[in-house]
Amino acid sequence: MKKRVVSFALAATMAVTSLAACGSSSTGATAAATTAAAEKKEETKAETEKAAESAATEAQKEAGGDLAGLEPVTLTIYSPGNENSVPTKTIAEYARLVNEASNGQITLEVHSSGELGNDAEALASTRLGTIDIIFAGTSGFTEFYDKAKILDMPFLFKDADQAYEVTNGELGDKIFSGFEDVGLVYLAEGDNGMRQVSTTEAGGPIHSAADVEGVKLRVPTSQVYLDVWQTLGANPVALALNELAIALSNGTAEGQDNATYHLVANATYDDIKYFSFINYMWMGCTMAANKDRFDALPEQYQTILREEAKKAAKYSFDTIKEDNVTARKTLEEAGVQFDDDPDIQSFKDKLDIPNFYKKYEGESWYDQELLDALLAVNK
Repeated sequence: MKKRVVSFALAATMAVTSLAACGSSSTGATAAATTAAAEKKEETKAETEKAAESAATEAQKEAGGDLAGLEPVTLTIYSPGNENSVPTKTIAEYARLVNEASNGQITLEVHSSGELGNDAEALASTRLGTIDIIFAGTSGFTEFYDKAKILDMPFLFKDADQAYEVTNGELGDKIFSGFEDVGLVYLAEGDNGMRQVSTTEAGGPIHSAADVEGVKLRVPTSQVYLDVWQTLGANPVALALNELAIALSNGTAEGQDNATYHLVANATYDDIKYFSFINYMWMGCTMAANKDRFDALPEQYQTILREEAKKAAKYSFDTIKEDNVTARKTLEEAGVQFDDDPDIQSFKDKLDIPNFYKKYEGESWYDQELLDALLAVNK
């Protein structure tokens, strides 16, 4: 009997040992499989990253063309504004974009803050070739290229986003198609703000066209601006920007027509009480290159400069949009009341758009076909 018990115990011990051995074998196999899978995953990840890097390199080569064998080039680019202005920030971004797209082959040497002259002087220098690329207010170009005056027409674009799409597309190319005749190459159109209307306590809130009747409104020294506000029934006062703050303070002017961020940037809001988003006129900044310098560049470089200019232009629109938000907060803190939904149609009706444009059909820049195409986009 005792022998049978011992035998049974031994058998049981062997069985347990056997079960333990099976369990150990299973765990070892699982661990090995897990290690192999992890190693495979790392290999796959490395291969994916390598493929992505290769694709990015190929995409960069395709975007910039094959630059092998081309000599590096350095170009001068200039914005007359100060270092914190949107145009200057834009050319700095453009320089970065071009350098990246060309794999460092094209360097844009950025200048600003009046160091190469004011707008008129810098534009003359660009046409002569002492400045290679310029980014400045479009109005300055109209002194020698009047076809761009078409962009001064009121209610041409419903908002800045539409202005970007139009001026950097086929219609923009048509507007600036004669640039080569004045020694320039058109690259892109950036933003300088959508003009609104803001008034002092004396000017009162502006919701519809009827509200501007008799208001003394400061406008730039431009005949078109004077024509617009006279037709609307206001008393426009043409003043230089540096005279505006004093004019608003002493009552010479009871309002202004500026973009939101311009009020804050130019410190002309101390006496402003009301602000209305009528989106009546868009202002642009034009990027152009000296024709001889541009034509002498390899075709691959020309392509990069054109493509990256459109991206830089978009950067200017995005930056001003952000600046407008910040400026509004500043104005609200100063007690300015905003009308976000004025009766824009009443302004168009009072001006009799599009018939208002025919006032200028005798001007050399007037182009009915081009105006019709622009208005078709704004329907």
